Order: sequence, then structure tokens, then C-alpha cells
Amino acid sequence: MSGAVNLTEYLGTYDRLQDAIEGLTEEQLKRKPAPGHWSITEVIAHLADHNIVVSFRIREILSGSGVRLPAFNQDPWIDGQKANQGNASDFLQAFRALLVHNAQLFVRLDPEDWSKPGVNYKGETVTLAGVVQGFIDHVGRHLGQIERIKKA
Repeated sequence: MSGAVNLTEYLGTYDRLQDAIEGLTEEQLKRKPAPGHWSITEVIAHLADHNIVVSFRIREILSGSGVRLPAFNQDPWIDGQKANQGNASDFLQAFRALLVHNAQLFVRLDPEDWSKPGVNYKGETVTLAGVVQGFIDHVGRHLGQIERIKKA
């Protein structure tokens, strides 16, 4: 994976999330800090959804299709699937399964694959490496959100 994202950092997003929710009760995981805000369970569900979308973006870039990479409307996705009625651990396992699946793909890539471009939903050109690093950074921002929810 030379010239690419750090595979250990990518796979480590699961451990960081698992550590962040370790020891929390279902009540703590489902508590919303304020009306209109997500619970920790909903944050984890969002990250599983985001992983699905990013996994699709990765494959579109690698295919060279040239289609605009999809966005998704996160709040209706969370509401529509009644995410807070689900279990954070189930969402986290789905998140992990996609990480492993994508990591198996990443080790097969050539260095030049990481520079392949795509056009994001904003019309900006992005590379595969940028999309995957953006995913890692996105998880990091939501880890901060989880910590804020825990303190609320």
C-alpha cells in the first residue's frame, strides 16, 4: 500500500470506536444530549452508513466509471432506519465487516491506483487515497462527538 493511506490507521478506526463505547449501558448509548441531536448509537449507525457509501465510492473510483460519487442525506437515513432502536454493537460489527472487506481490497491495489480520481458530490476532483483518508478523518470527528455526548 505504498503511497496510500495507512492500513493500520484505517482498520484502527474500529478499535477507537469500540474503546469509546466500552462500558456504556444501553441507556447511555441511546440517550440524546438534546432534542434534534444524535445519541451515541445513532452516531455509530451513521458511521456504518458512511462506510457503506464510502465503500461504494471506492469501487466507483477504481472502476474508472466517471460518474459523480454519491452523497447521502444522513439525518433521514438515521431517522428512517429507526437507528436509536437498534444496537450500537450491531452497527459497529457492520462497520468492522466493511473495514475488513475494504482492507482486503486495498492490499491488492497498485501504488498508482491510489491516485485514481473521482468527482465528489460537490463537483470536486478527489483521489482514492483522499477518499479513504477523508473516511478516517470523518471517524475521528465523530469520536469527538461521542466524547461530547458522554460528558453531556
